[in-house]
Amino acid sequence: MDISKLNIDESAKTNALSWLEGAYDEATKQAIRDMAENNPNELNESFYRHLEFGTGGLRGIMGVGTNRMNRYTVAMATQGLANYVKKCFPNEAELRAAISHDSRNHSREFAEITANVLAANGFMVYLFDGMRPTPELSFAVRHYHCHTGVMLTASHNPKEYNGYKAYWSDGCQLTAPHDTAVIDEVLKIKTLGDVKMTGGESRIITIGEDLDKVYLARVEKNALNPELIKKHHDLKIVYTPLHGTGIVLIPRMLKQLGFTNVNVVEAQAIPDGNFPTTPSPNPEEKAAMKMAVDLAHQIDADIVFASDPDADRVGVAVKRPDGEWMLLNGNQTMSVIIYYLIEQWKEKQLLTGNEYIVKTIVTSELPADIAKRAGVKVYDVLTGFKFIGAKIRELEGVETFIGGGEESYGYMIGDFVRDKDAVAACSMIAEIAAWAREQGKTFFDVLVDIYKHYGFYKEGLVSIVRKGKSGAEEIQQMMKDYRNNPPQAIDGDRVVCIKDYQLHESHDLLTGCKSAIDLPTSNVLQFFTEHGNKVTVRPSGTEPKIKFYFGVKGELCCKEDFDKVNASLDGKIEDIKRSLNLI
Repeated sequence: MDISKLNIDESAKTNALSWLEGAYDEATKQAIRDMAENNPNELNESFYRHLEFGTGGLRGIMGVGTNRMNRYTVAMATQGLANYVKKCFPNEAELRAAISHDSRNHSREFAEITANVLAANGFMVYLFDGMRPTPELSFAVRHYHCHTGVMLTASHNPKEYNGYKAYWSDGCQLTAPHDTAVIDEVLKIKTLGDVKMTGGESRIITIGEDLDKVYLARVEKNALNPELIKKHHDLKIVYTPLHGTGIVLIPRMLKQLGFTNVNVVEAQAIPDGNFPTTPSPNPEEKAAMKMAVDLAHQIDADIVFASDPDADRVGVAVKRPDGEWMLLNGNQTMSVIIYYLIEQWKEKQLLTGNEYIVKTIVTSELPADIAKRAGVKVYDVLTGFKFIGAKIRELEGVETFIGGGEESYGYMIGDFVRDKDAVAACSMIAEIAAWAREQGKTFFDVLVDIYKHYGFYKEGLVSIVRKGKSGAEEIQQMMKDYRNNPPQAIDGDRVVCIKDYQLHESHDLLTGCKSAIDLPTSNVLQFFTEHGNKVTVRPSGTEPKIKFYFGVKGELCCKEDFDKVNASLDGKIEDIKRSLNLI
């Protein structure tokens, strides 16, 4: 089959031919020939572009091609990263890097390739002896004073995916200008001959248990009421790692804190990149939480949580007064964590007026309301935890970070890690449950108390999946249409303000005034209505989706009205979806 004559993108032809002519293994070349002969569309999807860094780094389906995760794209990305780091630190006598990976298929292989390339480029490389959570990788970068770090993971994506999260010297994922600059360096690599693969093996240092101890000791210091943990050590906890890295540290951390009744979902405790017991290893989804909730029913547990494969996200289920279990969304969990942190800082007289929290623009306004009423500053950042880390870096030594997070189940307590941290979050959630029990309450009761005091905030999300090149083009067209022809009203509620983060512009439609948005450029639109509703539209940075976020608010007078108000707010969100033709 002559690839040059296929009816596919010219870029796909060029990239595929360069692989056929290059120093790639024969199995890879045969796979290209097979696609050309039997599935030209797949060849097009596999080669029409190079994987790019998004909000979560390099991420894609595993397979052959420039647009796929494989040993070659990993090696070339690493060479580009190495070249860029060298440019940024030209006078360093020794460059250092830390590398970890999750439980996904090929993750260990990709981690070792990454280590070999960096070591061959003269880096001293700290490679974990086995899978470890993303937050420990961030911690390792800081602990070993590394210049960069890499976590091989596709987070909560389906089993077909893998990914490559690159970190800077502060332990935060790459932000501008580093993220795009690394890609520029990768694109300069034309052949495998440009990649240094061997010769640095002696510079690879294996790390593991020693760092685990240091990291867990630091997480333990987050505890604000260790005496309550000891008093309520028998709190009945159910935890599932969803076949991922959480099993390495989260049960151990809970035991180290003093919890003695931690019940792990054994069928999901075995690391497995095929995630055989769940349709998706995403704790945001009900199906992923099912086995943990079933176990909670069986043993009459007090709290349930689950971490995703790289243990940076946490899903939580809480027991209602009727004995049924309710899955919390990320906004609810973050609100309770922020509420508890601020209340305890206030009670222990730790607040000086110079503290702050950080949330993303698509996250509920409830954590911001809680913080502001306590005199704690609030910073909004773009979607992606790397922007939270960047804000902490900006304010380091000037203001004190208490905590932060985002609606997609990621939370950070303290600044010793600069990424989402399920180990620290699970520990804090368990502590909050113990604190609630001390007052004769449950975690659910704490959430209700917050709603009664600050208002019942409710959020919703619609994700529209559009895969492949044509899907990406359709998503971009949808954003263009919303930008050029924005809705004048949403569910009969007049739009009074539009924020366009690509144009860095906030437009007050009532006064006609426009003001600047001081955040990095991002293809995000937000519509605010006359009655306080909020709709955010953005393409995902890590998945083939366009996401619509909805925020509404009501009043809750008493716990008995929870279901009624909740249903009313759900109905309001559904009406908004209909008005936008999303259902």
